[in-house]
Amino acid sequence: MPRADFYLIAKPRFAAQPLLLVCELAKRACDANQFTLVLARDAAQAEELDDLLWSFEPDAYVPHQIAGRDEDDEVTPVLIVPPEVDAPARPLVINLRDAAWTAACERVLEVVPADPAARDPLRARWKQYQALGYAMNKHDM
Repeated sequence: MPRADFYLIAKPRFAAQPLLLVCELAKRACDANQFTLVLARDAAQAEELDDLLWSFEPDAYVPHQIAGRDEDDEVTPVLIVPPEVDAPARPLVINLRDAAWTAACERVLEVVPADPAARDPLRARWKQYQALGYAMNKHDM
């Protein structure tokens, strides 16, 4: 059964820069040897995340790249995917886009903004995953 995990931003560090949470999730996935897709909202967000993954922790190394720029997409552990690029399926997906990820995967992670006004679409997405039979989990970050 696929699983959906919702990460609610609570810590000031993540509230100020939500992509830091994405970096942390990507690092955890990499440490666990889970090949991961990060679905960026747009090309600018993909670039920002690419830069941040190099610098978010001084001692962290998260092997990553933006999909479609190199022939190594299949072997790169963390693949950042802008909307206009197709990418190979992966067991873990970090979804930053506005729509639920319903393609095949073992687990999808959704980042929930700290702003309560921005949470309504994610509440609807929770219900959508639940209706699809996903095992649901919530984490306060």
